[in-house]
Amino acid sequence: MHTIALTSADYLNLLYLLAAVLFIYGLKMLSKVKTAARGNLISALGMLLACAVTFVHLRGDTLASLVWIVIAVLIGSVTGMVLALKVPMTGMPQVVALFNGFGGIASLLVASGDYALKLGDQRPFDSHSLAATGLATLIGGVTFTGSLVAFGKLQGLKITPGRPIQFPGQKMLIALMLLACLVLTGYLIAQPDCHVAMVVIVALSLVLGILLVIGIGGADMPVVISLLNSYSGLAAAMAGFVLGNQALIITGALVGASGIILTNIMCKAMNRSLANVLFGGVGVESATPGSTTSATGTVREFTAEDVAIQLEAAGLVIVVPGYGMAVAQAQHAVADLADLLKNHGIAVKYAIHPVAGRMPGHMNVLLAEANVPYEELCDLETINPEFEQAGVALIIGANDVTNPAARYDKDSPIYGMPILDVDKARSVVVIKRSLNPGFAGVENELYYRPNCGMLFGDGKKMVTELVTELKES
Repeated sequence: MHTIALTSADYLNLLYLLAAVLFIYGLKMLSKVKTAARGNLISALGMLLACAVTFVHLRGDTLASLVWIVIAVLIGSVTGMVLALKVPMTGMPQVVALFNGFGGIASLLVASGDYALKLGDQRPFDSHSLAATGLATLIGGVTFTGSLVAFGKLQGLKITPGRPIQFPGQKMLIALMLLACLVLTGYLIAQPDCHVAMVVIVALSLVLGILLVIGIGGADMPVVISLLNSYSGLAAAMAGFVLGNQALIITGALVGASGIILTNIMCKAMNRSLANVLFGGVGVESATPGSTTSATGTVREFTAEDVAIQLEAAGLVIVVPGYGMAVAQAQHAVADLADLLKNHGIAVKYAIHPVAGRMPGHMNVLLAEANVPYEELCDLETINPEFEQAGVALIIGANDVTNPAARYDKDSPIYGMPILDVDKARSVVVIKRSLNPGFAGVENELYYRPNCGMLFGDGKKMVTELVTELKES
């Protein structure tokens, strides 16, 4: 009988394979709200294993290098803990954007650093490694600056307004810069000692990231977030090829693939192509705060008492959350209202649109934080047939995803986007601060429908008043 002797490299790859299995299993669990927290922990365990194995494998390096790594880990851990504890749920999209950006710049630094070390030590270059170096630098740079611009748009910074910024020749300039980066990568493969080519790739990639995202409006930020997440994964995979690290290749490929799949889902939810999202310029700012009249009719204004009476008479209430609920931090008040209605024998469900909020799954995360039962969260396809049986559709801060114009107005930027059929409910109540349009910059004609009424004010305050009215009655 022959025995197979495993080398240290074999053990290394087996442990990397185990880490990959944990990544995949964790990702599978992340697809459901009920198991998402456990899936996140399992994926984190896989990453811990991969990092520990890598450190052990590189134990021949100097102690000084290991000290710097430990210092970096401690700084990153403390920073992450502070962000997790301090940043409110409304700031999560911005945090995700920054995470994507950090992943991108890390890949860029790894690739360019490896190239600089080989160049300085006069080590031989491999054409495949050089190709991966160029791509990791390109994608990492685009991800870094693109994520910073996305952060600025989400944060409402003046230097990065939410509206799309476009200028003549922008698409052509982007195409030429992208082509230049690819040509320079090819030149780098042919002439590895030309460090100037590497420097130019870095500079062009950073500018390219800015140009790609400034032309995208606030309405498309959920898609941008998932796309940048995919970019960060692809950049990490390229960095893995540079270093010859299988765990990094697998991890990056998983993140890149999941990001692309999610991006595709988000685009379908808006009935738009990715090219239209990137270059369509949807989201022009236009609003008249406080306006209550329109060419399409007059807005009815409800009081909390009016809405409480309607809720009491409804057999089914469908809550439609949007970014306004996140801004007002109203999720706990909404959960209290739902519990009160259920105690009175009124059924409550939540209609979750795929692009509600500013990042994928934004509403699910908020409602899960308020301990809303998972089975009450319904996606668009499941909940739409039920609106006709609903006594009240209670909209809290959602706008574009409820606009009936998406069904028939071919001139509207949201035309063709699948929407929640809230207008089919017996009564529609919209809790909103004003009649300002949503991220797409278009007026919502739902507000002028005869079965719709507005409850103007802060989301949390208005929902709390509804709870008070119901308790008193």
